[in-house]
Amino acid sequence: MHPTLQELLAHGPVVTDGAWGTELQSRGLGLGDFPDLWNLTHPDRVGAVARAYVSAGSQVILTNTFGANRVRLSEQSAANQVAEINTRGVEISLAAAGGRARVFASIGPTGKLLLNGDITEDELRAAFAEQARALAAAHADALVVETMSDLEEAKLAVSAARETGLPVIACMVFDSGKDKDRTMMGNTPEQTAQALTEAGADVIGANCGQGIAGFVSICGRLRAATDRPIWIKANAGLPTMEDGRAHYNATPGEFASHIPALLKAGASFLGGCCGTRPDFIAGVSYRIAKG
Repeated sequence: MHPTLQELLAHGPVVTDGAWGTELQSRGLGLGDFPDLWNLTHPDRVGAVARAYVSAGSQVILTNTFGANRVRLSEQSAANQVAEINTRGVEISLAAAGGRARVFASIGPTGKLLLNGDITEDELRAAFAEQARALAAAHADALVVETMSDLEEAKLAVSAARETGLPVIACMVFDSGKDKDRTMMGNTPEQTAQALTEAGADVIGANCGQGIAGFVSICGRLRAATDRPIWIKANAGLPTMEDGRAHYNATPGEFASHIPALLKAGASFLGGCCGTRPDFIAGVSYRIAKG
């Protein structure tokens, strides 16, 4: 296991952070605004999100770089700013962490489908490699390939991220099938865990897609299919739409009540995804501390 991960896990399960998008929206990010560009235009507000999670007990915080790959940024006429946006994203989170938390940099999907011929494998690999290099050069502690629906895209991202020498976390979204235990492409937790382990991911996980109750079974199935630590970040329940924005109705207490079951199912890294706020993470931290 990579020394960074060994050090973190030596004292038991690790508390990660919660949602970034909804937190940035609460600080003025408009509908249709691209969050990653705020690293350049509103670094103080991005930093405020990161600091709030550190204060809530996060031992690992992510970066505001989820969409900062060349493919996504080209839609914002910002493809020439990949390095700058990713560098600032890491710098902002490192400053907020202040040595109290590790910074794991976020790498999200491109939004293009291999299956449809929207993009080639070479184009995907090049986009992820460019982003990963920028994040590593800015001194991120690890790279998180997250919210992936296509296992092939995830494997390409893991391959590119591994070239940096940093630890790599790889997370899929399970939101399909009658039991919500398949990826969009139909892969099971067992299939994804095996494939991502073979691809060289240091940590395997699931995030987004559904509320926390559904993650207990998924966590156990991932745990049984790999020898790697398991990373879990669930949504704050299912959203309702109001004025074009998603509103999540789970409370911090309801969310945290599932933490013991996730620990029993084998989770090593626990945090939240869409709709979870710093008070959710404080609840997670409390539950983990209780054992």
